[in-house]
Parts: sequence; structure tokens; C-alpha cells
Amino acid sequence: MLYVCATPIGNLDDVTTRVLAALRAADLVAAEDTRRTRKLLARYDIHTATTSLFAHNEAEKTAYVLELLRAGRDVALVTDAGLPGISDPGLRLVAAAAAAGLDLTVLPGPSAPVTAVAAAGLDAEHGFRFVGYLPRRVSDLGVAWEGWRRCGGLVVAFETGPRLARALAALAALSPDAPAAVCRELTKVHEEVARGTLAALAARFAAGTKGEITLVIDAGVPDSESPAHGERARAAAALLAAGLTRRDAAAALAACLGLRRNDAKRLVEQTAASGEHGPVR
Repeated sequence: MLYVCATPIGNLDDVTTRVLAALRAADLVAAEDTRRTRKLLARYDIHTATTSLFAHNEAEKTAYVLELLRAGRDVALVTDAGLPGISDPGLRLVAAAAAAGLDLTVLPGPSAPVTAVAAAGLDAEHGFRFVGYLPRRVSDLGVAWEGWRRCGGLVVAFETGPRLARALAALAALSPDAPAAVCRELTKVHEEVARGTLAALAARFAAGTKGEITLVIDAGVPDSESPAHGERARAAAALLAAGLTRRDAAAALAACLGLRRNDAKRLVEQTAASGEHGPVR
């Protein structure tokens, strides 16, 4: 049996009793980093043998583990934190075991993306998507953001401390008023959850930060669940042309079209900037 085990994302006390039982009973623990996994094993007095399974040896080690599974051995698969295969090694082994018809089960537990969504305090009515690590190039990040905006809902992503400031600055330039949360060092001693607009968070972390980051951003209402952009823009232009202030126009759009306040405000600002509505107060 292959046991796909969730391990703590920070606090070692978060490991489940089922995972501990599997780690004790397994013939082998396949770990992303055996040094880090041995700390967890030592904490709970577990002495199961370990072998490494990471990005650069996953193909080779997958074949080795499959042989053990076919021979009736039990293997526990773990990564440094969270569930294997979620922006971590393990997907190749799980897929190969499933394709071979071998027994496998997932032992759920800590998950940084889900923990961050719960901590962010943002509306998940339209669902959320985990996108892994943010694109490094600003141009690629811009393209990705436009796609996420069309789909709407919450976007959950990993980022490193040194790259956070640049990523937030790029996202704030595209959607400054989008609500977001920077979740840093989740479940650890120095856990921090900073909430605000992308513009506010970009200013707060402009000097950079340290630690492991999970970013949650509200991408708004999916295009498929709201009027076409052209129709919304025409409505915004009509309200502005009628003499409403930007604030009142945004409030009217939110009430009449069912838009979130920040989405309505962003639409009014974009329409005002286009200059196709006459004088604006």
C-alpha cells in the first residue's frame, strides 16, 4: 500500500494520528528531504527507514517504490510540508501507482492553501483556485492575472519572501483595489496574516520580507456570472454622465448589477479614465 501522507506545514503538533501510525507501520518512508523528515520522525520516536524522493530523482525513485509496492511492501510518501504533489514532488509516483492498479490512499492533514483561505477572511462564494508559485516575469504575471480575473473567485499562490515585494507591486499596478491577504509562516511561531488591498499590501511589504508566503487574492466575480464588460462599462458611463460622483456611481452599479463594491469601484475608475462620458465629479 502507498500511503500519501500530509505532514505539518510548520507546527509539528499538527500531524495526525493516522499519519503517525502509517509512518510507524511502513516499510519505508519516501521523503522530499530526508533530513527534514527525520526531525518529524525523531519527534515522535519513529525509526522507519527513509529514502529521498525529490524533483531530480523522482523518475528513478518512482520505479524503485513501485517494485516495493508490487512486492507487498508498505511505503509512506511525504514531502517537507503539506500534501505530496501540491507544488511538491510525489505526483509522478501517485500517478504511476494508480496506473499500475496498486493500492494507495491519502491521509489528509495540513494544507497551506486551504489554511490561507480560511485565514484570509475573503469571500469564497465563487470558489478558489490554487495556482502554485506566481510567474517570475512581470509580463507573465500580467497575462496570468487577466485570466484569473475572467474566472473570478479567490486566487491562492505560493511566493518566496524575497520575491513578494516585486509580485505585489506588479499585481497592485493591475488591480490596486483588489482585496488580498499575505499569509506568512503559517502555523509557526512568527505567523503573520496581513490583509488589505493589493496597493496597501504592496506598500507594506515594499522592503521585502522573509519566510514562506501564501498569497490569497480576490479576483472578483467571474465574467460568466455578471453582465458583459461592455454593458457594465456603458452603465458606468451613463451614471457618470448623469452627474453622479464616482462613489455614488460605484454604489449604484454594485446595487443594480450585483457587483462587489471593489469591482464596481474599479469599473467606475476605468470608465472615468477613458473620458467617454463627459465631465465627471
